[in-house]
Amino acid sequence: MPDWLAAPDYTTARWVVQHLVALVYVIAFTVALAQFRPLIGERGLTPIPRFLARTTFRRHPSLFHLRYSDTIFRAVAALGLVLAVAALAGATDLLPLGAGIVLWAVLWVLYLSIVNVGQVWYGFGWESLLLEAGFLVTFLGPADVAPPAPILWLLVWLLFRVEFGAGLIKLRGDRCWRDLTCLEYHHETQPLPGPTSRFFHHLPRPLHRAEVLANHVTQLVVPFLLFLPQPVASIAAVVVIVTQGWLVSSGNFAWLNLLTITLAFAAIDDARLGWLLPLPTPGAMPTWFAVVVIAVTVLMLALSVWPVLNMASGRQLMNAGITPVHLGNSYGAFGSVTREREEVVLEGTDDPDGGDDADWREYGFRAKPGDPYRRPPQLAPYHRRLDWLMWFAPLAPRMARSWLPTLLDRLLEADAPTLRLLRHDPFDGERPAWVRARLFRYRFTTRAERRETGAWWHRELIGDYLPARSRPTSRTSAP
Repeated sequence: MPDWLAAPDYTTARWVVQHLVALVYVIAFTVALAQFRPLIGERGLTPIPRFLARTTFRRHPSLFHLRYSDTIFRAVAALGLVLAVAALAGATDLLPLGAGIVLWAVLWVLYLSIVNVGQVWYGFGWESLLLEAGFLVTFLGPADVAPPAPILWLLVWLLFRVEFGAGLIKLRGDRCWRDLTCLEYHHETQPLPGPTSRFFHHLPRPLHRAEVLANHVTQLVVPFLLFLPQPVASIAAVVVIVTQGWLVSSGNFAWLNLLTITLAFAAIDDARLGWLLPLPTPGAMPTWFAVVVIAVTVLMLALSVWPVLNMASGRQLMNAGITPVHLGNSYGAFGSVTREREEVVLEGTDDPDGGDDADWREYGFRAKPGDPYRRPPQLAPYHRRLDWLMWFAPLAPRMARSWLPTLLDRLLEADAPTLRLLRHDPFDGERPAWVRARLFRYRFTTRAERRETGAWWHRELIGDYLPARSRPTSRTSAP
């Protein structure tokens, strides 16, 4: 086989990329197992059977078109978790080359099947990014075969699209990215702040401007350096890793940052990375595997035409693609930044009258802001899907109407799977008489307010988001 097909100096990079992708698969299948039933199960907020009835396999390829039940979904997610743990433990290095490819391919098909029926809960860029990275990792080969250079190039090209696409969407989007003021708001208004977000929010304005400027350099300049000879490519990759680590430290973005870090390792050669662990010298690439690698490379280059045209377009789409299998995507996030934080707070009462004078008690979420005295938690790379969608409810009320009223009904029923998504049920599993959704404006407390009150947030009531509703057996209007 031609020498350019093999990259023996990237064996450590391959090991790191494969194991980190396997780790993300473990997290993703764990999240699916833990959260699917109340969100997309047969009695979920947006049930899979109802979705399958109005779509086709061609539009949303999924194994669940053959048959769906919550038991089958649980089996698919559990199988995915077992295989992901096996890959993380290094099973693909012990299996024959063909069997290892099959294991990775099955992982990809299983997660694709979940994402394509996940609807609004799975409609974010990190899902497509995992599928695209997982597809490419399928063809990296085991430790005893030289890493295929074209697949490593495709992983770096994927990283380029993630970073450069995000940089472009910001430059073309909100004016605050151009005048360097976006991070005066973003740490406070991001979907799920973390334990250090308040600290970052209160940094001096010059540091916020430096953050934005560094972001522009990392996303608009550094990606081009990834394709230059070593050691420049490795240095560029390290810059990406450090920047993503900064993002991990300042907020919760599921596994987006971890996957971006994973892709960056594909650009670091053994001269810089080999000290991590000793690996055997890989052997030659079998002819049939080389043919597969070339075919995959040609396919991915063809699918890259659309994202290139999208990035070059003045109407760039964010986190979009043209294939139903989530390959050849265009990425990007936070083209606009909200200036004020509004939160939907869910409350219930066991007062049969349900009036404003009733004892209304608040439901607590695991990740999103609620109790002003609770410090925002660190969750990423784990992903709380309901909490993330609750952030969108004030921004996109039409989208929220497809599931939020049903969520209130589930709270009226004291539905156990739904309550397990929450951190605090004020009724300890009993059914409330009424529930309602109210809209509050949140901001981080100042340093003085924090010292005086101990609160992390200050909030003010805006008004009702959804009117109070009672149990179906006694549904009336609230006084």
